Amino acid sequence: MTTDASPPLTRLRQDGFVIIRSVLTPSELTALRAAAARLTTAARTGAWPHVRTVGKQFPPWDASLVKQGVGIWGVQHLLHPDLPVDAKDREEFVRLYFHEKLLNVARELLEIEEDEGYDGKMTMELCNMLVRPDGSGNDKKGFALRWHRDDIPWSATPEEEMARLKKEGDKYVHTQWNLPLWDDDSLIVVPGSHKRARTQVERDADPFEENLEGQVKVELNAGDVVFYDNNILHRGVYDGEKERMTLHGSVGHAEGSRERARNVLQHGVGEWVDRCDFSVLGEGKERRTAEGMRRRLVELGRENQGRDVGYSLEG
Repeated sequence: MTTDASPPLTRLRQDGFVIIRSVLTPSELTALRAAAARLTTAARTGAWPHVRTVGKQFPPWDASLVKQGVGIWGVQHLLHPDLPVDAKDREEFVRLYFHEKLLNVARELLEIEEDEGYDGKMTMELCNMLVRPDGSGNDKKGFALRWHRDDIPWSATPEEEMARLKKEGDKYVHTQWNLPLWDDDSLIVVPGSHKRARTQVERDADPFEENLEGQVKVELNAGDVVFYDNNILHRGVYDGEKERMTLHGSVGHAEGSRERARNVLQHGVGEWVDRCDFSVLGEGKERRTAEGMRRRLVELGRENQGRDVGYSLEG
């Protein structure tokens, strides 16, 4: 793997992920932990229907199961205007998603010049949260995801995989990140696998194989962030007894709207994004950036209105 001294895009292209340390200040971390804790509590009690339920890895999820005792491992739509928390908590999530440090890295990975970023290139996508799994059937043992690529089915042939993977020199049309509010080593990846088809050993392995050759744990401290290629071979292993509140988001490039439609719109974000309140960002450059990113997401929804975009993966 490349060294930490390498530019983020170089590391992302070579390894499939790049870690940026200490993105959040201690005060930002404290405020976000408090907001995230209140939202998680609301979601665990069934007060928020947009959750990821224990036992199911990919959308759609059935929120009615929460009131039957099934636990959650994720909370969706942190920018939703109807989030069941007060305005100050919603503002914390808005500030985080449009955080200058995050957007600066996203801009670099998407190869967008700063002027382009403000006048029509970056697109708002997703902002969710991954939490400690709980509920019946969990027994404090946690919840594990199987090995997968986010936008390529496991049934794909080597030829199909290579056709869908980024080619050498291709520009990224989106970037995805995890930012933990508590230390987190839940994400496991196989470095370099975003550039190649699976080996025969990987194809023959159990989808929940605990020791796939070459795998590494992505070890993050609270306030760090990892940006990663969502088609790297990866899985998540979540400890039911360890606190977890990891913010999980993505940013797109306007030129990749057709490619990104299914990955983004399958989560239902287009149904409410036009009602988001970004006034906490003021009236300067930060607000103009956010409004431009929102506008391009709204346009993505309109372009696909009436079309069943389906789901990227099943299970």
